[in-house]
Amino acid sequence: MIIQCTKKLFDELKIKPDHEVDEKEINPLLAWHANFLKIGKQKFIVLVNDKNRYAIVLFGLKAKDKKNFDTIVKEAIREVFQAESIKDEVIEDYLQATSAMVYDKTKDRKLVARLNKACEAVYFAEDLWDPSSIVQVEMSKWISSMLVGDGKKDYFSPNEQMYKDLEEFSGQPVFNTEALVLKVTLDLSQHSVWRRITVPAGITFSKLHDVLQTAFSWQNSHIHDFEIFEKRKGSSGWQEKPSLNLVCHEETFSYQGEVPMKMEDGYKLKDFTGSKIVYNYDFGDDWKHIIEVEDVINDYTVNFPICTDGEGNAPPEDVGGEMGFETFLSILENPKHPDYRQTKEWGEMQGYVEFDKDEVNWQLRKF
Repeated sequence: MIIQCTKKLFDELKIKPDHEVDEKEINPLLAWHANFLKIGKQKFIVLVNDKNRYAIVLFGLKAKDKKNFDTIVKEAIREVFQAESIKDEVIEDYLQATSAMVYDKTKDRKLVARLNKACEAVYFAEDLWDPSSIVQVEMSKWISSMLVGDGKKDYFSPNEQMYKDLEEFSGQPVFNTEALVLKVTLDLSQHSVWRRITVPAGITFSKLHDVLQTAFSWQNSHIHDFEIFEKRKGSSGWQEKPSLNLVCHEETFSYQGEVPMKMEDGYKLKDFTGSKIVYNYDFGDDWKHIIEVEDVINDYTVNFPICTDGEGNAPPEDVGGEMGFETFLSILENPKHPDYRQTKEWGEMQGYVEFDKDEVNWQLRKF
C-alpha cells in the first residue's frame, strides 16, 4: 500500500517520504492520498482511495499512535469495511495485499483536489463525529456515500464503486449474504402500527436502533434500550423471562436491577434470533416495539436494510403515551375542533407523518 501524504501530514507524523517508490507498479486500489486537517482544536487525518475516492477518517492520534500509523490505517480499513458488512475474507484479501506500506509525496493535482473535497465534507459531518474513537466509522461511511463527479458529468458513489472494485479484486461476492426478516410491531391497544424490515444478520443493536428510528419516523430525541427474553421453565410452565438488557448510555448502569445490563455496542442481532426482543424508546411515553424474526435469507445481495411492508403511522414525539396519542388523533379527525390547526402543525413539528415505504427505504439506503 502507498500513502501519498501532503506536507502537513508528513510534518504531523514526523516522517519523510520513502525513496525509489515506483507508482506505476502499484494498483490504484492499494493507493491512498492523505491529508492532515484541524477543525478548531480537533485534529483529523483523511485518506481517500486513488481508484474510487472512498474515504477513511481518523481522529485525535496521539504521539504513540503516530508511531504505529501503519497498523492504525490497516485496522481502520478493516473496521470501516466491517461496518459496511463486507465479508471478512474479502477484507483479509485486501489487507494481505497491503503488507508493505510506503509513503510518498502527492504528485497528482486531480487526486489532491479530490482529497480536498473529502476534507471539506468532514466540516459538515459534525453530527457523526465520535470523540471516543480514532476510527470515525460513521463519518467515513457518510462521506463515501456522497455522490461525486469525475469531470465528465458522470456521477457515482465512492462506496458503491469500492464494492465493485473489491469484488473484482477478490473474485468473490463482497457482502455477507445472510439477512434476517423482522416484523416490528409497536405495542398499541387501539391501532395497528408495524413494519417488516430485512436487515443484514450481522447488524449491531446500536445500528438496529437507527434503523427502527427511521422505519417508525422517530426523531432520536430520547434514550432507548433493548430487552432480551428467554424461555425458562417455571412452576406454572414455560415462561419468557428477561435475560439481558442492552442499553445505550453508561448512566443507565446506575439503575441496574437483577437482569444483567450491557452496553449495546458490539452485540449483534444474529446472536439472539431465537429470543423475544423488545425495543423500548422514550421511557416517558414508553413506546414498546416487539421484534420478531420471521425468516432467514441466505442470498441477500445488499448491505443495507430494506422495508418491505408496513402499516399505520407512528405517534409523534412527546405526545404523552398512548392516551395522549388517542387525544391527538381525535383532534385530527375533526377539522372543526378549535385545536385542530395548532395540533396538526405541532404534530408535523414532532415528526408525525404518513407511513411511506419508499421514503423509509430512501433513508435506509444511507445505513
